[in-house]
Amino acid sequence: MGNGTRIGQVRGLGSAKHGAHHWLVQRFTAIGNLVLVLWFVFSLVMLPDYTFSTVKTWLAAPFAATAMVLMIISTFWHARLGMQVMIEDYVHGANRFAAIVLLNLVFIAAGVFGVVSVIRIALGA
Repeated sequence: MGNGTRIGQVRGLGSAKHGAHHWLVQRFTAIGNLVLVLWFVFSLVMLPDYTFSTVKTWLAAPFAATAMVLMIISTFWHARLGMQVMIEDYVHGANRFAAIVLLNLVFIAAGVFGVVSVIRIALGA
């Protein structure tokens, strides 16, 4: 019951048992993104003006810098998970491996760039 056909069991074509974890992580990052983007929009609306010095002063605060770093990490992680699913569904063969490696490199580089940028602003560099 529920284990597929006998030939599928013999060939090992059952569940890979990895989909639930991927699905859960994607949902958790979506919830985190919702909270953090709402915080971000609300914080920007509350700023008196949008000059560079005002935004820099706001982002230099420890809470704002921490929340911004969390938002960057969560957003890029969520986007990487979604793009990975698309690649796994539509790209086949050796191109799939190359596409996933490239995807990981691009999203890790962009995320690190964002985090380093926030840290430099927060530390006054």
